[in-house]
Amino acid sequence: MFADTKESERVKFKSIRSKVLPYVHRKIFLEVIKTLEKNKDHLNRNSHVGLYWPIQGEVDIREIKLISKFPIALPASSRNGVITYHKWGIRPLKKDVFGIPSPLDEPALKAEEISILLVPAIAIDVDGYRLGSGGGYFDRLRSYSNWCSIPSLVIIPKACVSNKPLPREQWDIPFDGWITEEGESYRPKNNY
Repeated sequence: MFADTKESERVKFKSIRSKVLPYVHRKIFLEVIKTLEKNKDHLNRNSHVGLYWPIQGEVDIREIKLISKFPIALPASSRNGVITYHKWGIRPLKKDVFGIPSPLDEPALKAEEISILLVPAIAIDVDGYRLGSGGGYFDRLRSYSNWCSIPSLVIIPKACVSNKPLPREQWDIPFDGWITEEGESYRPKNNY
């Protein structure tokens, strides 16, 4: 029953996202740039900004690689349900187990080599709980304290930020906040 609820929320928010994203996509991208610029003193120039390769209607922020002064990393998923981040350099990308382009020829980065994680979502609630595609990959990664300590923001249209709690499992870990076309927002810290 709970899985049915999550799936119905996915369907609902995917529909919302597909309707609004064409109108707000560029504004979201510009707000992501503003957030990185505003936090540049807190970001370690020697560590990476963790991006993602957009799939299934997610906000595309890959252009950051072309304009960022920070090194960029992309995730790769494995068959055992693990995400690793790898430096996105000049080598050709290869497809991970889900067919998503990743810099698999680069070694996996340690948490200490990442300054911030920018993550896609279908929806997020005001408590920071993300509704993703259902694999739990980011929750498994962030279950380790060294990865959970990295500032992690979801990139999403404002229409996909739910004021009502989204369905969640006991292992779900809230994100620090989100970036929409209206800028960055953070969840209340006392909710986790």
